Amino acid sequence: MGDRATILHADLDAFYASVEQRDDPRLRNQPVIVGEGVVLACSYEAKRCGVRSGMRGGIARSLCPEAITVPARMKAYSEASTAVFEQFHEFTPFVEPLSVDEAFLEVAGAEHIFGPAAHIAQKLKAQVLDKVGLALSVGVAGTKFLAKVASAQAKPDGIVVVEPGTELAFLHPLPIEVLWGVGPVTATKLHDHGIDTVGDLASSGREALKSYLGNHTSGHLLALANNCDPRAIDTNRRDRSMGAQRALGQKVRDREELRREMLALAEKVAARLRKAQRVARTVTVRYRTSEMRHETRSRTLTEATAQTDVLTAVADELLLDLLDGPHGPGSRLGRVGCTLIGVTYSALGSPDAIQMALPFADAGRPTDELDTMIDSIRSRWGNKAVARASLLDHEPEVAALNRPTALDSETPEQPTT
Repeated sequence: MGDRATILHADLDAFYASVEQRDDPRLRNQPVIVGEGVVLACSYEAKRCGVRSGMRGGIARSLCPEAITVPARMKAYSEASTAVFEQFHEFTPFVEPLSVDEAFLEVAGAEHIFGPAAHIAQKLKAQVLDKVGLALSVGVAGTKFLAKVASAQAKPDGIVVVEPGTELAFLHPLPIEVLWGVGPVTATKLHDHGIDTVGDLASSGREALKSYLGNHTSGHLLALANNCDPRAIDTNRRDRSMGAQRALGQKVRDREELRREMLALAEKVAARLRKAQRVARTVTVRYRTSEMRHETRSRTLTEATAQTDVLTAVADELLLDLLDGPHGPGSRLGRVGCTLIGVTYSALGSPDAIQMALPFADAGRPTDELDTMIDSIRSRWGNKAVARASLLDHEPEVAALNRPTALDSETPEQPTT
């Protein structure tokens, strides 16, 4: 537990929707839904009607008929995120990104310049609003866990400071759902045993919790319930995964259409891997039906790679395994339509990892050089300057997930960092 409250958790409010409202004055103070087939994000005005990220568009619009639906603009969100993080670094070099719209900041060393941490939080909020035009909620505490809980309590557009000595008084009345690791299943177990608040859990015996939560989970939750979180700010943290997904609407698509969608996504994320100087060992593909059933397949490679041919070939094989399985297009589940398709590369490593041999390519084919050349052409002349022949008629906008999330940021599928 920190002796001083010098850790900030800064979290942009309704990030994607806020960018849309910032850029289009007609959307301000209006219920806004980002994404058509599936809700990628929504404004607080829409949230008050019951709309949530990940919800099907039809359900969202029935809950909020007056909502204005806009397509996602991933480039605009990426640029806004970069601008916000530049403001974070104006106050401290100790910034740990969690996703595109949130980060931890350690400001102990900046207090002699900007004043106490609470004042830094106020200045940071004001500067982000002035320079980027977006609202920020900030939690200030002595531990990362408590700072994140405080920022959630501060939403929207507020600041909550948990002063030293008041941590447990702040934390214990809150519902157990605020604890990291308490999802619906664990919450149900706790509620069934009469544990509704963090304080209830903190006063529970370890042995009793172990009987229905297990040794690891019970110890983890008891530590958090007593604000025991010794983790420091990690400025070297990098994405743990990279992925992209595309909402497809309700139309039933055939096998080859889905393969083309997957190829476009897999190729795009492979380029992002190389740009970030990362390699991946695990490939995961997924799709979701109009009945909200999720299907996934994963494969871990022998060695990490960022080569497009390897990654796209594995993604295609995994997709075919899904499509040819019991819930593929030939089944009842396949006939109801695929509403979302996605690919994620995980188990990321540094680029000096040894590249695997390529059973997918002809002997002597310069795959690395080809990828580098294509990346260079696209960087100079645009993404459409060179393309695979099978994708010449493929022009949908792909929703790129920069960091999962942990969450939950503004994406329905928490992915991928």
